[in-house]
Amino acid sequence: MARMNVTLGQYYPANTLIHNLDPRVKIIGTLIYIISLFAFKGASGLIIQSIFLILVLFLSRLPIRLILRQIRGIYILCAVTALFNIFFTPGEALVASGNVTIISDQGVINAVLMTIRLIYLVIGTSIMTLSTTPSKLTDGLEKVFAPLQLFKVPVSDIAMTMTIALRFIPILTQEAGRIKRAQTARGADFENGSLIKRAKTMLSILVPLFVSAFRRADELATAMEARAYHGGAHRGKLHPLHYERIDIISYVMLGVYFACGIILR
Repeated sequence: MARMNVTLGQYYPANTLIHNLDPRVKIIGTLIYIISLFAFKGASGLIIQSIFLILVLFLSRLPIRLILRQIRGIYILCAVTALFNIFFTPGEALVASGNVTIISDQGVINAVLMTIRLIYLVIGTSIMTLSTTPSKLTDGLEKVFAPLQLFKVPVSDIAMTMTIALRFIPILTQEAGRIKRAQTARGADFENGSLIKRAKTMLSILVPLFVSAFRRADELATAMEARAYHGGAHRGKLHPLHYERIDIISYVMLGVYFACGIILR
């Protein structure tokens, strides 16, 4: 049986330039990169995005196999997005039935560009999560979105919730794999039969998975209460965040990258 490979929420330890950056730089850089994917237009924008992404991948030294696992997880989304662009974008007809355009040239171009953007989006966000520990990611999110506290937004609680959810994704995925293997050993068939039958068989995975998730959540809440955890501005940090010279240089490079894309569009 195929092993369930999910890297979302996992941290890949390494001593690289990207790993050592302040988490605020990586969070803001990821946001700028996501904006650039849809703000930069034309071939020049795609070239700039590709060069930037290749450079960051090289500096992070992340295994390509981890990145490919993330891409494999969105192939259905890419296919659906490409089909919608191909068949519902107006333009010069490539395939037509009478006076009705089925496939247009602009639709094919948009399908290719949107697929590339989705792949680049997943790779960019994966670099941030793979190169940042959950604790640093939480601290970075708190600092980046701290101005929202002026509007009574519980930034600390939201950041902690997001980080815990992200951290539990690989744990629950591994748990689902173990439950599936155990049920298969007991005679459950997840591959054959009608759609309704397979959906009923999936209940043998979902029910114990939900029970396990609630048990883990209860254990985590008990552990946090036992350690007198409380969020908010008065919570101390074991390793406070400080900007270094390389972080300032990274901000400058991000500004140059975004400015070049806007100018060349």
